Amino acid sequence: MLPVDEKNDLYPICPHCGQELKKIFCRRLQSFLGKRYIYFCPHCRKTLGVSHRKGFWMG
Repeated sequence: MLPVDEKNDLYPICPHCGQELKKIFCRRLQSFLGKRYIYFCPHCRKTLGVSHRKGFWMG
């Protein structure tokens, strides 16, 4: 196992534009059977990731 160090004095960097990510934008995606969110950089608006689909029975 690898140790994990919590660093609250550092910000991650966008892999696309290189800006510090002091906040991340998200938007809910419409889906028939669940909720999904897309996360993107507030500077260049490129996608950082998409949440895993949750079924309609999970909220």
